[in-house]
Amino acid sequence: MTGVPASAAGGSSGARRAGAAAAAPTAAPGKAAGAAAARSADGGAPGAGPGASSGARHGGTAGAAAADEAVPGEAAGLDAQDDGKPPRGAKIAAAAVNQASVWNIANLLTMLRLVLVPAFVALMLADGGYDPAWRALAWAAFAIAMITDLFDGHLARTYNLVTDFGKIADPIADKAIMGAALICLSALGDLPWWVTGVILGRELGVTLLRFWVIRYGVIPASRGGKLKTLTQGVAVGMYVLALTGWLATLRWWVMAAAVVLTVVTGLDYVKQAIVLRRQGIAERKAALEEKEA
Repeated sequence: MTGVPASAAGGSSGARRAGAAAAAPTAAPGKAAGAAAARSADGGAPGAGPGASSGARHGGTAGAAAADEAVPGEAAGLDAQDDGKPPRGAKIAAAAVNQASVWNIANLLTMLRLVLVPAFVALMLADGGYDPAWRALAWAAFAIAMITDLFDGHLARTYNLVTDFGKIADPIADKAIMGAALICLSALGDLPWWVTGVILGRELGVTLLRFWVIRYGVIPASRGGKLKTLTQGVAVGMYVLALTGWLATLRWWVMAAAVVLTVVTGLDYVKQAIVLRRQGIAERKAALEEKEA
């Protein structure tokens, strides 16, 4: 009868030691506590088993519980590490994605327009610049450039393909093809130089105005500006072709309308730039006064 109380006492002692070990904050002490409880229970087994096996079960359960509680802590540490520092190679991957996004359909159309500029000049001036066949090929290059100009911006905005390259290259391509056509026509004597000067001067002036007021806001493109671009494209395209008769007379009127729209929209841009700058200065002044008050 003396063996039973001894083993029960041993089992209770093992259970108490396991419970104390289970309170340890790390996983390893919890597992050690479970093992110690099991060894203690085995030591009391010669006397009797119920108390010992109970202590072993309680000790093992406590150790496992402590280990389970430690795992979320380790996971939380990994999560904290992930939050504090990006995974290795994440910046390189992001840069690769941004670099690859430059080669989208909108930018490819812009690049095509840039390539068409020297091709257009070569076709326009081939064989002295007065051969109808070469002029027709030059008109085809000019028409492709103007048509792609209608689509690249729309595609970039619709499908979120806007890139820094596109913001810079698109206006350059637009002005390059139009400037090349106007200069070639004036050099060949088909178009007065003052017309070329008015159109190119307006484009340069509007570009400088945009940079002048960029700190205060952006001058939006107006419907008049879009109509001006369309009229200029049609007029220049008609001058590129070797037209005669009433078509030659018609192109003169179309170019006259383009010049008028060029001047009117240019003055409108000047007005918008002045208003935008005044508003920006007034807002900054009001913000400073409010901050000082």
